[in-house]
Amino acid sequence: MGIGNIYRKYFKNNLFMKIIFFFSIVTIVTIITFSYLMFLSMSEAAIQRQMNVQKRAVESVSIYISRKYESVQNMIRDVYRDSELANNTSFFMEHPYEEYVRFRLDKFYNDSGATTDAVQFFRNKMEDDPDIRSLMLYSADQQHLYAYNQHKQFKIISTNAARSFIPDAMYLEEEAQVSIPNVWVRKTISLPDDPMYSLRVPINNKQSLRNIGQLLVFFDGERIWDSLANYREDLKGTIVVLSADGNVLFDSSNTFYGQKYPYAEQLNSIYDTGVIGGGMTVTKLTQSQGGFTVLSAVPKEEIAATYEGIRNSIIMIALVCIVVAIVVPSLFIGNFAKRTYNIIRFMRKVKKGDLKARIEDSREDELGQISKSFNDMLDELNLYIDRVLKAEIKQKHTELAALEARVNPHFLYNTLEVIRMRAISQGAGDVAEMIYSLSVLFKSYVQQKTNYTLKDELEACQLYLELFRIRYRDKFAYTIHCDKSFERIPIFKMSLQPIIENYILHGMRLDRNDNHIEIFVESSGDDCIVRVKDNGKGIQPERLEQIILGLSRPQENAESFGLRSIHERLELLFGESYGLEIESEEGRGTTLTVRFPRQGEGVIYHV
Repeated sequence: MGIGNIYRKYFKNNLFMKIIFFFSIVTIVTIITFSYLMFLSMSEAAIQRQMNVQKRAVESVSIYISRKYESVQNMIRDVYRDSELANNTSFFMEHPYEEYVRFRLDKFYNDSGATTDAVQFFRNKMEDDPDIRSLMLYSADQQHLYAYNQHKQFKIISTNAARSFIPDAMYLEEEAQVSIPNVWVRKTISLPDDPMYSLRVPINNKQSLRNIGQLLVFFDGERIWDSLANYREDLKGTIVVLSADGNVLFDSSNTFYGQKYPYAEQLNSIYDTGVIGGGMTVTKLTQSQGGFTVLSAVPKEEIAATYEGIRNSIIMIALVCIVVAIVVPSLFIGNFAKRTYNIIRFMRKVKKGDLKARIEDSREDELGQISKSFNDMLDELNLYIDRVLKAEIKQKHTELAALEARVNPHFLYNTLEVIRMRAISQGAGDVAEMIYSLSVLFKSYVQQKTNYTLKDELEACQLYLELFRIRYRDKFAYTIHCDKSFERIPIFKMSLQPIIENYILHGMRLDRNDNHIEIFVESSGDDCIVRVKDNGKGIQPERLEQIILGLSRPQENAESFGLRSIHERLELLFGESYGLEIESEEGRGTTLTVRFPRQGEGVIYHV
């Protein structure tokens, strides 16, 4: 069913459906707009809360690593603050370990007391911080690596450049920054491939300020999780720690650890918060002293999940509001429409002649008052009919009888004239057939019938047309289209025959062999329409105007008696909305339309 059909069936003539539809549209648009604005506000608040969680998590990780960085820096500061420890550390880094032991023994005996041991100092520092996986001192002069493992065991490892890459690695990485543990150092001290990050600080001779080595500390990367303990439940996405060169020191998803971060270059264009990698929202915090960056990367799907519950709740509330806002007024309007249709139904009953119909509505609102007024009007109408209309109906029946009495002689004269002309012109043997058809036709009009139907009139027309089909055997044809459902409709005599007679006398072209007239019977709502269409001469515009004027003002124009009689009788019986309509185009033909009620009221009288 198309949109046009739906509109015509449900909306075109239905005020209440239009009201409900318009109200529903306004309600739906209002609720959806309000819900959308509420969703935007609440989702932005939810996203902001989530971004605050991500930011606090990033700050917590940054503070944690910064403290580790400061703790390593403080180790060297503590060495430099203690002159004796600084001298012992310098001697330890610049001489073989055996000489350092003898050096301390000599000082012990000469100074009559113990001196600060550099080896023990760094062992104590490692014991103070359980997050340290390994602490190492690298001697640039001796090319030795002094390592402390998790068990605080001290180990001396030779890293001669001839058989190790450690001296080169130490030379290239002298800056004090947070970085990935050097792979050669890890292998040398036999550390597993667990997530770790390293802090490196150069060691200088306090007297000469010459670089004598480096302090290298490996921290357990898994301990970074401890700084996220307060945010794990609300944290989205991943927390990543990057070194200055873009290598991943820590990755909460264990995806990029030890690798180059794939979006490192995009991070350079982000100051605080931004979007990278096809929709990931990033919160970034860079620590300039340690050279590391902590960032939170949340995919857009997880960001959307933060307000998914809000969205679903708003959708459900909006749907409930829409249903309530539409159903409740619709029930009220539906009840109002039901009472209105009840009034219309009773009005139609009255229209069909049931003047005893009454509307039962005892309410005191506007519709109740209309119903009461309608009932009072019917009471007054019945009184009026009894006094006045019955007398007028008798007068109209008398006028109808007079009209039909004028039509019959006119028809008889024209028919006999045709038969006479036929007999004179040809003397053909088919005259008997024509006379027979004429006698049957006369019989149908003379015979009195209580109920005269459309079927009777069409049979009379067919007999009349048959006469002229015989008269103009090869020049004239006719067609009648009428469904059986229309045949029992009551109608008065000679309601169609004068139309056909006008065509035969004035419209047929004797110089053509394709003269044709068609009769169509069809329905139009509660009315029946008969169209008589021909392909004859047509009517000149001036003449057509005179004929139409004669139909509407018979007292001013006495022409076209047959057509005028049909129109007058229809108006007298059924009202001004019924009658005859004429359309014609000169040289193309004429179409006459007769409109009358499909269901007649009682018996149509014929005089």
